[in-house]
Amino acid sequence: MSRVERKEPATEAILKNQAVMNQVRSRNDEVVESLGRPLKAHIITYGCQMNEHDSEKLHAMLKNMGYEISPFRDGVDLIIFNTCCVRENAELKVYGNLGQLKKAKRKNPDMVIAVCGCMMQQSHVVDEIKRKYSHVDVVFGTHNLHNFPTLLNESYDQKNILVEVWDHEGEVVEGLEADRKYGLKAFVNVMYGCNNFCTYCIVPYTRGRERSREPQAVIDEVKELVANGAKEITLLGQNVNSYGKTLEEDIDFADLIRRVNTIKGLERIRFMTSHPKDISDRLIDAITECEHVCEHVHLPVQAGSNSLLKRMNRKYTKEHYLTIIDKLKSKMPNVTLSTDMIVGFPGETDEEFAETMELIKKVEYDSAFTFIYSVRKGTPAAEMDNQVDEAVKSERFNVMLSEINRIIKEKNVTMIGQTLEVLVENQSLKSEGVMGRTRGHHTVNLNGDASLIGQLVMVKITEARGHSLVGELI
Repeated sequence: MSRVERKEPATEAILKNQAVMNQVRSRNDEVVESLGRPLKAHIITYGCQMNEHDSEKLHAMLKNMGYEISPFRDGVDLIIFNTCCVRENAELKVYGNLGQLKKAKRKNPDMVIAVCGCMMQQSHVVDEIKRKYSHVDVVFGTHNLHNFPTLLNESYDQKNILVEVWDHEGEVVEGLEADRKYGLKAFVNVMYGCNNFCTYCIVPYTRGRERSREPQAVIDEVKELVANGAKEITLLGQNVNSYGKTLEEDIDFADLIRRVNTIKGLERIRFMTSHPKDISDRLIDAITECEHVCEHVHLPVQAGSNSLLKRMNRKYTKEHYLTIIDKLKSKMPNVTLSTDMIVGFPGETDEEFAETMELIKKVEYDSAFTFIYSVRKGTPAAEMDNQVDEAVKSERFNVMLSEINRIIKEKNVTMIGQTLEVLVENQSLKSEGVMGRTRGHHTVNLNGDASLIGQLVMVKITEARGHSLVGELI
């Protein structure tokens, strides 16, 4: 089936897919009876928190259709790759994994292989899959994820790959159930898409234009999550600071945070991602004044040179960015800051890189996501002259990473002796105790057993490690 657009009203689409899920469930029940075992499914997720949340929705659909979710990919009856196209490495992993499944598909022709997510919004990727990976059964995109049950049902009668990718976003689809990965913590989308068109970024082309959810829909979802045990909510959007611009109601992200903050039983509120060009004094005041909003702000800068920022189409200067940092630190002396950094953007000079290093030292980030620039087909930066040599990129990346790690370690050392609130999340992977996070998003390993999971406890920090802390329960 060729690439198509088949939009319908969001409410109608949800009702239709609920009916289809029941049909697939009936079919699967018969298969389970004949096989004498449950049908198993597995999802492999690449990319950001938005993709993670999309996979939670797919998990819920699969369970409703009678699949048992397996943590392993071997021996499953259905496998989904939820893809990311922001970094080249993620794309290569998808192709590699799809190639490895050819043999498994030959052994088990009834196994269903589906590929979805941001990569699928690029026509050249879909063409590549159709040409080289004909053993794939279903391909769909980010805009019609809610239609997966219908596509799966139709694929049973298709001999060839079934492709349905919408070129443009439709209205926001509400009411999709999600099988949350963490009971204590949950992601809640407040908006979808992006209007910024940074020259290195493919997201506006794969996630579409900005669309905000109605505030009551967000509030209702958070209330339901809290009633089911969630203590920490992360409000998600490609640029949460733009929230409300597509709504009839006069509301912005600061207003939404204040409303969420009033929900009884909610302990912590986080949000990401904020674009520096849109962060306002009203938002900074809301972060400061709302007691449940954590003192942690993720504010991607990408580069510390104005000429680089201009070529990236970031629409702010380093001076403006540093003014925001100063305001945050002034209003919240204990604020922790994280960022995204790109090294080796086309044309990056030694002088521009030095400016980025100067900004890193000035801000003193508590954590950072660091990336070596990679060409993304379809973006303006891919066509720019003066692509930086790979060896130069690697050298600069190592210099930057070393400096960031030094700053993080030094800041962590200053926390020794402090008593901090920690939300215990899980058993520790590095010790016999448990682990959790501070309001500032620091990872803390501490003494204690599984009975502490889900509790807010006070912890005295006794040791600082590279990217984590060690503490004792008070």
